[in-house]
Amino acid sequence: MALNDYIVIFMFITFIGLLFTGFPIAWVLGGVAVLFTLIGYCSDLWFNTMTGLDYLTLSMAVNRIFKTMSNWVLVALPMFIFMGLMLDRSGIAEKMMNEMQKLFGKVRGGLAITVTLIGIILAASTGIIGASVVLLGLLSLPAIMKQGYGLTLSLGTIAGAGTLGILIPPSIMLVIMADQLSLSVGDLFMGALLPGIILGTLYILYILYILYILFIGLINPKQAPIDSNRQPMSLKMGWGVFKTILPPAILILAVLGSIFAGITTPTEASGVGALGATILAWVNKKLTFKVLKEVMESCFGTTAYIFAIFIGATVFALVLKTLGGDELIERALSNIPFSTYGVLLVILDVVFLLGFFLDWIEITLIVLPLLAPAISTLGFDVNGYGVVDKPELLWFVILVAVTLQTSFLTPPVGLALFYLKGVCPPEVKLIDIYKGVVPFIILQLIGLAIIIIWPQLVLWLPSIVYG
Repeated sequence: MALNDYIVIFMFITFIGLLFTGFPIAWVLGGVAVLFTLIGYCSDLWFNTMTGLDYLTLSMAVNRIFKTMSNWVLVALPMFIFMGLMLDRSGIAEKMMNEMQKLFGKVRGGLAITVTLIGIILAASTGIIGASVVLLGLLSLPAIMKQGYGLTLSLGTIAGAGTLGILIPPSIMLVIMADQLSLSVGDLFMGALLPGIILGTLYILYILYILYILFIGLINPKQAPIDSNRQPMSLKMGWGVFKTILPPAILILAVLGSIFAGITTPTEASGVGALGATILAWVNKKLTFKVLKEVMESCFGTTAYIFAIFIGATVFALVLKTLGGDELIERALSNIPFSTYGVLLVILDVVFLLGFFLDWIEITLIVLPLLAPAISTLGFDVNGYGVVDKPELLWFVILVAVTLQTSFLTPPVGLALFYLKGVCPPEVKLIDIYKGVVPFIILQLIGLAIIIIWPQLVLWLPSIVYG
């Protein structure tokens, strides 16, 4: 290997090492980039290595940062974040939980099914894993424990349902992925819709997940008890559930439907979503000046965090590419003695492991742009039906999203597990959460395998919309 390659490897090692110091990730990214610009400059000066790194490299970063910040697609990020935060405070999820508990109260395991259904709706409403897991935990865990559910079943259900927020549109992760790979946000939303439905179906509607809950309930009734205080199902209960589901369903339809129909751009649709969430909070009499202030402050903080990482990652990626990091990764992948699908599995394994140590933002901004060119050169026979642009990249991005979703659910350091632990009572141990998520990880892997085998599940809807 050339000296540049060793510098690239050392740059990655330094970055990973500094992550454990507790410094903000944006500072780590930018600091490592500046440090290795200096190292590259000294290497050129003393060893004639021709890395091409000097003060002009950092001046080029200014232009790239300006280009990133002037991208109108990214305006959707604070809007979707505001939409999710406002829905959290609107009281809709709490109403859905109460009404669905009444409807499914006489079904064994009905409360667990209720949590999963609400998780699917929240995923399409908030698009943020942390928000979904925390909200589900706060709303459902006291009721589940009071009713006497088995702890592992309860915790696994909440964590599994909460992680759907990373995939089901409108997901802020998909917005950033589209920006980084120059893909259409609408295409990614359409491509993710069917896989998201498949995963949700594996969780609750298809026999795999229903059998899991009901089988435990029949063999060991104490794990999934029936609430003796609940009334039998009735049309009144069904109407109550319909009324609580209808407002968020209309909001989701307004956001996604307007994008898919070509009426609005994703940026404009995000504004519709933010306004709609505010109206729902007002209708539910939850919209006060204090709530609005708290939501806006949280939105500002989250947006600033994401865009600070954007700036650091832009400088980091520029220095890495100048050193030839993308070419090194492409050569390494092409030299793996596997078939194209074997290489794909290796890439997904790497993404899975990185999900233990990095947030999805860092993976999306740093790792994904380095891996995507290799996918384009591997020659996957993915049918775009002549109308979908870059079909292999569209399929690959959804695979990465599902892989990250699985990683965030997997012990020992899955992020969703720690989100849930943060809202659990002190008597709930982390090992209980670990045990509870195992069946859901298996379902995730089944869903990932389905999407790998049938890429058309990702590409079918965009191809239909485009003709």
